[in-house]
Amino acid sequence: MSAFVFRSSRPHESILPRAHRDAHQRYLTYGPIVPMDSRPGLIERIFGRAA
Repeated sequence: MSAFVFRSSRPHESILPRAHRDAHQRYLTYGPIVPMDSRPGLIERIFGRAA
Protein backbone atom coordinates (compact mmCIF):
# COMPACT_ATOMS: atom_id res chain seq x y z
CA MET A 1 0.00 0.00 0.00
CA SER A 2 1.29 3.44 -0.89
CA ALA A 3 1.55 6.40 1.46
CA PHE A 4 1.23 8.83 -1.48
CA VAL A 5 -1.62 11.33 -1.06
CA PHE A 6 -2.88 13.32 -4.04
CA ARG A 7 -3.84 16.93 -3.24
CA SER A 8 -5.36 19.42 -5.63
CA SER A 9 -6.81 22.91 -5.30
CA ARG A 10 -9.57 21.98 -7.74
CA PRO A 11 -12.83 20.75 -6.13
CA HIS A 12 -13.98 17.23 -6.84
CA GLU A 13 -16.05 16.75 -10.02
CA SER A 14 -19.10 15.63 -8.02
CA ILE A 15 -19.55 19.12 -6.51
CA LEU A 16 -18.74 21.20 -9.60
CA PRO A 17 -21.68 22.43 -11.70
CA ARG A 18 -21.88 20.53 -14.96
CA ALA A 19 -21.58 22.46 -18.19
CA HIS A 20 -24.47 22.16 -20.62
CA ARG A 21 -23.53 19.43 -23.07
CA ASP A 22 -26.46 20.20 -25.33
CA ALA A 23 -26.50 23.56 -27.11
CA HIS A 24 -30.30 23.62 -27.20
CA GLN A 25 -30.50 23.14 -23.41
CA ARG A 26 -28.09 26.06 -22.94
CA TYR A 27 -30.24 28.15 -25.27
CA LEU A 28 -33.42 27.32 -23.34
CA THR A 29 -31.77 28.21 -20.04
CA TYR A 30 -29.87 31.39 -20.95
CA GLY A 31 -31.33 32.55 -24.27
CA PRO A 32 -29.45 33.32 -27.47
CA ILE A 33 -25.75 34.12 -27.46
CA VAL A 34 -25.26 37.90 -27.48
CA PRO A 35 -21.91 39.46 -28.38
CA MET A 36 -20.34 41.40 -25.52
CA ASP A 37 -19.88 44.50 -27.64
CA SER A 38 -23.53 44.72 -28.73
CA ARG A 39 -25.60 47.49 -27.20
CA PRO A 40 -29.18 46.79 -26.07
CA GLY A 41 -31.97 48.64 -27.83
CA LEU A 42 -34.47 50.96 -26.19
CA ILE A 43 -37.07 48.23 -25.58
CA GLU A 44 -34.47 45.90 -24.05
CA ARG A 45 -33.20 48.66 -21.75
CA ILE A 46 -36.74 49.44 -20.55
CA PHE A 47 -38.12 45.91 -20.16
CA GLY A 48 -34.93 43.89 -19.77
CA ARG A 49 -34.36 40.65 -21.62
CA ALA A 50 -37.28 39.70 -23.86
CA ALA A 51 -39.23 36.76 -22.50
